Amino acid sequence: MRELGDIIAALHKPLDYVSKNSFANLEIVKGLEIHVMNLARQALSLPLDSEKVSFIQGLARNFTGFDSLDVSSKKIRVMDSLKVLERIKDDNRCLPSLEKEVPVTEFLKKRKELSTPIQFMKGVGPKLASLLKKKGIETVEDALYFLPRKYEDRRSIKSISKLEVGKAETVMGEIIALGAVSYKKNRRGGFEMIVGDESGTITAKWFVYNSHIKNRFKKGQKVILSGEIKVYRFQKEIHHPDIEAVNDMSDSLNFNRIVPVYSESEGLYQKTLRKIMKNIVDRYSDSIQSAIPSYICLRQNLTELSEAIREIHFPEQDHNLSDIVSGRSPAYRTIIFDEFFFLELGLALKKKGVKVEKGIAFDINVENRDRLIKSLPFSLTNAQKRVVTEIAEDMRRPYPMNRLIQGDVGSGKTIVALLSSLIAVENGYQVSIMAPTEILAEQHFSNIQHLTKKFGVKAVLLTSSIKKTQKDKILNAIKEGSINITIGTHAVIQESVEFNKLGLGVIDEQHRFGVIQRAMLKRKGYNPDILVMTATPIPRTLALTVYGDLDVSILDEMPPGRRPVVTKLYHERDRVKVYEIVRKETEKGRQAYIVYPLVEESEKLDLKDATQMAEHFQRDVFPERKIGLLHGRMGYEEKENVMLAFKEKTIDILVSTTVIEVGIDIPNASVMLIEHAERFGLSQLHQLRGRIGRGEFPSLCLLLAQYSKSDDARRRLRIMESTADGFKISEEDLAIRGPGDFMGTRQSGLPDFRVANIVRDIKVLQEARKEAFGVVERDPNLTDPSHRYLKEILKERWKGRLELACVG
Repeated sequence: MRELGDIIAALHKPLDYVSKNSFANLEIVKGLEIHVMNLARQALSLPLDSEKVSFIQGLARNFTGFDSLDVSSKKIRVMDSLKVLERIKDDNRCLPSLEKEVPVTEFLKKRKELSTPIQFMKGVGPKLASLLKKKGIETVEDALYFLPRKYEDRRSIKSISKLEVGKAETVMGEIIALGAVSYKKNRRGGFEMIVGDESGTITAKWFVYNSHIKNRFKKGQKVILSGEIKVYRFQKEIHHPDIEAVNDMSDSLNFNRIVPVYSESEGLYQKTLRKIMKNIVDRYSDSIQSAIPSYICLRQNLTELSEAIREIHFPEQDHNLSDIVSGRSPAYRTIIFDEFFFLELGLALKKKGVKVEKGIAFDINVENRDRLIKSLPFSLTNAQKRVVTEIAEDMRRPYPMNRLIQGDVGSGKTIVALLSSLIAVENGYQVSIMAPTEILAEQHFSNIQHLTKKFGVKAVLLTSSIKKTQKDKILNAIKEGSINITIGTHAVIQESVEFNKLGLGVIDEQHRFGVIQRAMLKRKGYNPDILVMTATPIPRTLALTVYGDLDVSILDEMPPGRRPVVTKLYHERDRVKVYEIVRKETEKGRQAYIVYPLVEESEKLDLKDATQMAEHFQRDVFPERKIGLLHGRMGYEEKENVMLAFKEKTIDILVSTTVIEVGIDIPNASVMLIEHAERFGLSQLHQLRGRIGRGEFPSLCLLLAQYSKSDDARRRLRIMESTADGFKISEEDLAIRGPGDFMGTRQSGLPDFRVANIVRDIKVLQEARKEAFGVVERDPNLTDPSHRYLKEILKERWKGRLELACVG
């Protein structure tokens, strides 16, 4: 009888041979199915342990019906089988659970169990269910993904005397005293508790009075405290600790183990949460099964998904606590990879889908394009020329363009969009350009009219503030096809707007629009080309996720004559000095912006507002200068008049809200003062700063802030001082604010992440993207049996958003 090692070698040799040189020999070698099945039967006749039996059975299933498969499916099976053979050699651990054949019906049945309402779980009921709902937990699946926020190592608890200052520790003792206290700097007072053991005492402090702590605990009760140990006047302290009552030290769920600590709220405490979670994890974790093919699980060293869930909720005694706490354990990596994989699989399918959709194949007239370029009052940068060529190549192809242009403030995106628009117009198609604000739409309209008047292009402005009679005329002209380019705000996607023959949709400052609006623009024509533009440079991590299905062009060169803007940070106490800098600039004949976060005074926020400060500046600070006011609540004509006055220099200082954030172009404006700069995100500050430095004069951006209030704010503002590179700024902004605040998942149309973080987990994201795009490249319809569960999970995760996300 042959040994297992000989059988494995006999299996490996032909599979290795057919896989070489990109499977060049796959169609040459015949009889692989019979060869593998015979060897598998021989192996199964040996006295093998259950792990190896599972491996060999999986291998046999891979080659059942192999000879009748298409080439793509055969490649997948061979790769899968080679990994199985490597695993048998290594004898490491068993394959992920889906290597065992689980019928689709059984798989879906288990998935359905996960949607069981939490209310019907043991120990929950309606009252606890309503509290859990506030935490976003409504089903069994929600609960399984409600992961601990931290862990306490209760395998051995230190005495108070051995606690180390500066370290996060867990300590147990008896409450000696507790009660409300008053602090000099806090009129509302706080709450303190003295806890002791046989070695000493420690004071727990809550600097805000905490009634539910007072109501839950009493003198003489045993408690566990967890938090960073501090010292004040030689007495150990712990501020705002996690606290839990101790009733029974032999309780195996809460003691003598690594204990999970969940996010709690009043009425929903650790012991209750732990008990509920233990019941759910024990009963339902096996229902969470990975649909990721086994060959990917092997290659990426992933554990079973159900095992990962169990391990994260209730780690085994011998596990490394630091790996679990930091999210670096194999279990965490498995869940994170799973989330990223299905995100990227959706993006890969959409990108592939766009390439097979029938679109418009435009004829490209290079002579006309060159004629327009020569007529421009400036030269294009090499970056602009490169991007115009990339777009022209896209528009030439017979499937819809889906391209993103990203470039820093002032890099010349508008002229690129115009040149692209003219390709569509020359071919008899219409163009729609959608901007986020009326001011920017008006500016695009003015620039396009000026640059195309020699070429007979008919452009129209469509915004919500246009009067009805005029609007009706415009809508009729668009419908009849006599308008070539329609420029506007959200008004261009209203139901009343009907295009005769829309060929190109351009979305400017696309981060300001929701995914629904972008989809609506696309539906205004029959698969029109879509070009989206942003002056907010997109961090590499977001380029792999939010824009993962788009082709990306980068304008990485500034037009000649753009001067770098010097940025300086000033504290609130330097206000007089800052006003003097603004005064000196206006004395040189320059103009200034002063920007505020609010239009009017707010009772809730102690912030200066644009309206009152404009009056204050005119009356008390710059009486010799003409002060203007601009904000989003003004009507179209009023805003237009203010901007015209500023452009014609009859306004010296324009007091504004962030309505000037995008697109306003005043070359004589050389200074910008941003009030309450700590209230703005980095990318927004960078956008605002881009309004100056557009002329021949040195420019200065002044940030006035209460930056001592927040470490994040101070860090943000120092970055603005140190760099003018929009890409560096966007990476920092993403790191500080996190992906949710940076661009908002609702806006993106992407699935939510429960565990993964695109900043922290960038390496896992890249691996997941590579694997997902590989699957779609080999099996675009996901018909291979090894991909049998992918469609089901994909539909669940994306929840109907696949179509929306494909429009950028």
